[in-house]
Amino acid sequence: MRYDSDLLYRPPGEWKSYLLQCTIGCSNNQCTFCGMYKEKKFRLRPVEEILEDIDMAQAYYGPGLTRVFLMDGDAIVMKTDDLMRVLHKLYETFPLLEKVTLYAGPRSTLSKTPEELKALHDAGLSRAYLGVESGSDDVLKFIHKGVDAKTMLLAGRRLVEAGIDLWVTVILGMTGANNEGGNWEEHILSTAKIINEMKPRHLSAMTFAPAKGTPLGEDVLAGRFTVCSADHVLEECKLLIEHLDVDPLHFTSNHASNYLPLKGGLPEDREKFLTLLDRALEGKIRLRKTLNRGI
Repeated sequence: MRYDSDLLYRPPGEWKSYLLQCTIGCSNNQCTFCGMYKEKKFRLRPVEEILEDIDMAQAYYGPGLTRVFLMDGDAIVMKTDDLMRVLHKLYETFPLLEKVTLYAGPRSTLSKTPEELKALHDAGLSRAYLGVESGSDDVLKFIHKGVDAKTMLLAGRRLVEAGIDLWVTVILGMTGANNEGGNWEEHILSTAKIINEMKPRHLSAMTFAPAKGTPLGEDVLAGRFTVCSADHVLEECKLLIEHLDVDPLHFTSNHASNYLPLKGGLPEDREKFLTLLDRALEGKIRLRKTLNRGI
């Protein structure tokens, strides 16, 4: 398969998916915590090249592929007609195909009309991953997300209304131990609020880990930003779970960055999660080691 580099990024849940590169890098690429695409200049791949790659994948894998993830960051930014051509080609080439998924940026999502998003869903765009990170305007501004909470909420709602399965990610510990990035309680409560209003089907709560070569990583090294302790992160996770009321909600906090892996459904697993968090805070559950937790 043809890729622009050996650094390929996809959501953890897409580990079985064929990765089809539609864009190079991320259309925003300003987030201070993210190092995934910092060395890439964002650009769209010519659609004819993408269609050729689909033929290459059919020759390599055969016709039995069931899942495809459209790389890199923010493939939804493609022109709707081009993205439709890619979707039609994928489903024609792989008759057993069940899901086509992608990362969706909020501004790129809102560049499309509700009718375009519905047409993409009807053509087989199954799921979109939206990095909300926080419902706090202060935090979103601090991390240079490029939108405010109101805009983020609208983007998420548009995806849900189009019938696209929405998977949201948020980040615990984003304000820092000394509230360098804003008030941590406001971050968590506003995040619960935006999720409750957006109503995604899935929510993953990850933990901030400083990455080399990022502005926030440099702030950590220089002492301008203090990474939260494990206990603090657990308290944030507990407060978030207490205030989520989406029903049903598939909830995970089992990314490599998380100290205490949690996976299940809300509201049915709420008390189990809270009990596990309390036991961890009391020192009765061993937490994951902090190895590989950033710089």
